[in-house]
Amino acid sequence: MPITARILEVAVVDPDRLAIVGGDGQLTYSQLAEGSRTMFAAVDALHHAQSDSPIPAPETHGIPITAVSLTSAFETSRIIAGLAGFRAVSATIDPRWPLDHQVGVISTTGIGLVISDSTPLAEALAAAGWTGTVITAADFQAREAAVDPADTTPPTVREASEPFLMLFSSGTTSNPKAFIKTRQQYRDNVAVSSAHLEPVPGVATLAPGPVSYSLTLYAVVESLATGGSVHVADDFDPFTMGSRITGEAITRIVAVPAVVRAIAEAARRTPARFHGLDLVVTGGANLPASIRSALAEVLPDTRLISYYGAAEIGFIGDSRDGDGTWISIYDTIGVEVRDGSGARLPDGEIGTVWISAAACSDGYVTGTTDAQLRFPDGWATVGDQGRIDNGLLQLAGRAGDIAITGGHKVSLPEVERAFEGFDGEVCAVALPDDGLGSIVALVIEPDSDSGGGVGTSGTPDKAALLDHARAKLAPQFVPRRFYVLDRLPRTVGGKIRRHETVDLVMSGKAQRL
Repeated sequence: MPITARILEVAVVDPDRLAIVGGDGQLTYSQLAEGSRTMFAAVDALHHAQSDSPIPAPETHGIPITAVSLTSAFETSRIIAGLAGFRAVSATIDPRWPLDHQVGVISTTGIGLVISDSTPLAEALAAAGWTGTVITAADFQAREAAVDPADTTPPTVREASEPFLMLFSSGTTSNPKAFIKTRQQYRDNVAVSSAHLEPVPGVATLAPGPVSYSLTLYAVVESLATGGSVHVADDFDPFTMGSRITGEAITRIVAVPAVVRAIAEAARRTPARFHGLDLVVTGGANLPASIRSALAEVLPDTRLISYYGAAEIGFIGDSRDGDGTWISIYDTIGVEVRDGSGARLPDGEIGTVWISAAACSDGYVTGTTDAQLRFPDGWATVGDQGRIDNGLLQLAGRAGDIAITGGHKVSLPEVERAFEGFDGEVCAVALPDDGLGSIVALVIEPDSDSGGGVGTSGTPDKAALLDHARAKLAPQFVPRRFYVLDRLPRTVGGKIRRHETVDLVMSGKAQRL
């Protein structure tokens, strides 16, 4: 169901139903529909007031791009949802990105209007010669309030092929890449998630975290497209979320695995506040089995679905037990595993995962990357590696997550999963080796309060690590070297950067055990 069609429908039949709820306020469906009129009028006037407007990326078909770069999840959600019923392309830019990257993305994609409270960003854009407009959230709200509703037009259901959102890849292996989602692609994605992830009409979904995350942003769109209420939060505070779940009658949560772990810990302290929680949906990273077990222990009646998907492609499948690495593929999605030449591999062999899905974007935005997403045969890949066995897809990481050592393919995430339960964080890497091509090494970021697998000095015990690896892994998977780093490099979203970890080891900045 298109997002605007459902917003307008609920605004008529149940006008007081909550649409968006956050720390900054709340909006009913009626308020969202009515407020969108003056919101778009203010946006449209700001774009037209420019004497030398930035030229939007060709993938937008000439539609001006409005970006939101705010820490307020409520305000970001309000603007994205409000502009959905008009000729507008919206984008969310993470204000925690490096400043030069924010400037580069805005300049390269032709974003014309940025709603941001960051003075350094405004100054950097001006210094770069960008000709668009930066406006603070407060000033934008004042412009909305100054618009006479009589001079506005109502939101409408837009053409299916019209560009809708500009999104960005996660940036795990490189800087985020921009891509466009059309309205039909989002409708197709909602159809898949509605069939499997239960965003039913009227359900209250909590989606904590920055709306610049594709997982959170999609939860906002999905909830409104299905007539639900989306409850947003700038971050996850385990001390207040329990009371929100009870007070706001939240029964469904969409969040990354780290938040699911925090939910389990918070529920252990105050279980009564979480007993109304029916379903937790998680994605964005593999779900360690320990998190599933911890949640089941304290909230045995709460179901947990770990989905697999890519923002560029859409939902692909999900796992409902274990660590989320074995995926049941949705019946409307095509999946193949191919080698480097594009030939389909037999079951059981690791290769590149290719997807056929109606929700897939057409490609990346010109100028943001040279990578190709969708190929002439209609199939697409983001470089994920995996194998198919008995009709299930097992993920093995991205292309850089596979080590070739002595002729064996080794999944580095699989090595990492073997060390789940050890204190601290680990990152498995492939290091060059003259004899074997590469060798597997494990880089450890010790927990300051660690005990298991750590010596009396606070340094991990190599012998204990090696014994553990030999007991859990096939011989070719056992790390040949172990290193320690005070802090593993991460994206702004918290994902460990494997390539940068290799660079730190090779430059001698990691301590070898």
